[in-house]
Amino acid sequence: MNEFRKELEENILPFWAEKMVDYEHGGFYGAIDGHNRLQEKANKGVVMHARILWTFSAAFRVLKKESYLNIANRAFEYIKLHFIDAKFGGVYWELDYLGNPVNKKKQTYAQGFALYAFSEYYRATSIPEALTLSKAFFEQIESLKDQETGGYWEAFTEDWQPIEDMRLSDKDENEAKTMNTHLHILEPYTNLLRIWPDQQVIRAQHELLDLFLHKIYNPKNGHLQLFFDKNWNSQTDTISYGHDIEAAWLMLEAAEVLNNTELKEEVATTSLAIALASAEGLLADGSMAYELKDGVLDKERHWWVQAEAVVGFQYLAVQFDQVHYLEYSKILWKYIQNELIDYENGEWYWSRNEGGSINRKDDKAGFWKCPYHNGRMCLEMMAFQSKK
Repeated sequence: MNEFRKELEENILPFWAEKMVDYEHGGFYGAIDGHNRLQEKANKGVVMHARILWTFSAAFRVLKKESYLNIANRAFEYIKLHFIDAKFGGVYWELDYLGNPVNKKKQTYAQGFALYAFSEYYRATSIPEALTLSKAFFEQIESLKDQETGGYWEAFTEDWQPIEDMRLSDKDENEAKTMNTHLHILEPYTNLLRIWPDQQVIRAQHELLDLFLHKIYNPKNGHLQLFFDKNWNSQTDTISYGHDIEAAWLMLEAAEVLNNTELKEEVATTSLAIALASAEGLLADGSMAYELKDGVLDKERHWWVQAEAVVGFQYLAVQFDQVHYLEYSKILWKYIQNELIDYENGEWYWSRNEGGSINRKDDKAGFWKCPYHNGRMCLEMMAFQSKK
């Protein structure tokens, strides 16, 4: 069996299917901590549930196993029943373990992941309701645009009014617009175009890529800028190496689906520059550092950064015949196999600390730690290897 398929089918997916399903209260448990202890009463996040829906839908679409469809169906029904706001539209940010809303904040990022999940579920099942929801969430996201300077506002209250605290997490800056949210609107719009190539989606995706090329990308250093005020003035000089390499391949994917020759050429040039800059984050052991902030390099090896770097460098290697990127991808995968996969308890550790110790203070599964980054890595690498 292909080693990426083995990782997906024998480690990642079984962990979520066997350990995270909440049979008593519905959906999936909110967390398993870094010591592999189930937190039965942890709050449930919409991002985690949407990412589970995306992952198991994609796995079913590719591998056709009914057990994956069963998990996807469960996630789809739970999101519909508990996370979707029947009154104001969109999805809530957070529920308690019983399924009651405890944070009704409308994060644009979360709407994007709901769309990503619904569109993939439709790709896998052709269920009309999934397409209807995909279109509805696209329309909702488009209503969140800044009509003056472009892009999407970061967050809103329950009824879509301006909100003071717009942050995704405590790690983020409280700014009107962010690279991260725009990246995770670009990503679902690419998927939506695969099932609904409507002119309004095409136009919105062109506008998004234009923002990445001319507002978010910094040609002076090759990196993406992360936080902006409403007029697209950058507010920090922090560099996120994982987001750099993730964006490099997601931009290429978006341009490929749009299939505009001139745009593909411009995106290719920029993606190559971003990938080159992201390689500044590669460490001596072949892994990728987290970020550079205030001149200090954070050498914690986060699971998602390594997963996206495997895909990103492989993508660049194949698209542009860059052999050194292929080598980067191989070494990163070896690092994951040796340092991040939990062979005893399943899934991956959140990270390795700078000194090499396992980070157990952050969850093994939870609000942010989901099967999406590593699951998608496996699926993408399986696709690359099938084309050889």
